[in-house]
Order: sequence, then structure tokens, then C-alpha cells
Amino acid sequence: MTSLQLYKHLLRQCEKLPPDACKYYKFAVKQSYKQHKTESDPERLREIITKSKEDAKWIINKYTKQ
Repeated sequence: MTSLQLYKHLLRQCEKLPPDACKYYKFAVKQSYKQHKTESDPERLREIITKSKEDAKWIINKYTKQ
């Protein structure tokens, strides 16, 4: 998964959240993408992608259990 694919995936995941949470997390995803888009170390990119996917699953689970 490339960083752009991850970005699009996370924005789509935000749509599963309630409106206020969706807005908050979309902003967070955009800020994080801007912050890390120049990252060139392949190992660091793998870490970011893995952690981001795990965090997204946790957040979705948090809101769907309510």
C-alpha cells in the first residue's frame, strides 16, 4: 500500500464514523499525510502504514460499539 492509497483508505474509513467524529478524523488524516508525505525511508513508511491501519480499526471499533 502506498502512502496515497493509505490516505484515501483512511478518508473512506472516516465515512463510517458519526458526523462530528468524521470531521475530526478527516482533519487528523489530512494533517498527518501532509506531515509525512516527504518520508522516504521504506522501513519508516511501513511502520506508519501499519500503525495507521491499526489505529483506524481501533477507532472504527470504538464508534461501532456505542
